[in-house]
Amino acid sequence: MARMHARRRGVSGSVRPYRTKAPAWSNTDKEQIETLIIDLKKQGVSNAQIGIILRDKHAVPSVKLATGKSIGQIVEENGIVTEIPEDLRNLIIKALGMRKHLSINKRDLHNKRQLMLTESKVRRLVRYYVKTGKLSKDWVYKPETAEILLSR
Repeated sequence: MARMHARRRGVSGSVRPYRTKAPAWSNTDKEQIETLIIDLKKQGVSNAQIGIILRDKHAVPSVKLATGKSIGQIVEENGIVTEIPEDLRNLIIKALGMRKHLSINKRDLHNKRQLMLTESKVRRLVRYYVKTGKLSKDWVYKPETAEILLSR
């Protein structure tokens, strides 16, 4: 797969083996997995970190194979969804860090370019989430108010 903002291809990585059901050695207790996910989400752990914790500590290689639902679907069903989707929040935090760096290092041209690319990804994601209804129609990303937005 090609990169979004470059003319080169991506780096190949490992691929999860194709499976239609959970392995025999894994934990497949559906209720226990769902309660673990809900407890971890209430503690403020991100969805990606929940998957890693379940894999490493509770022998659940794939939540989707064990429960039939993804972590995001389980969280959404139980009403613990955050106001801003997780991937959008991470990109906004990254852009804020770059803006902070640029306030100190004003001549860093590479960082200026990377900030433009990151904020363009943010705007693209906002457009998608508004279209799918996960964000309200009047939601707009403004770099000046982004820090206040994340503190809620």
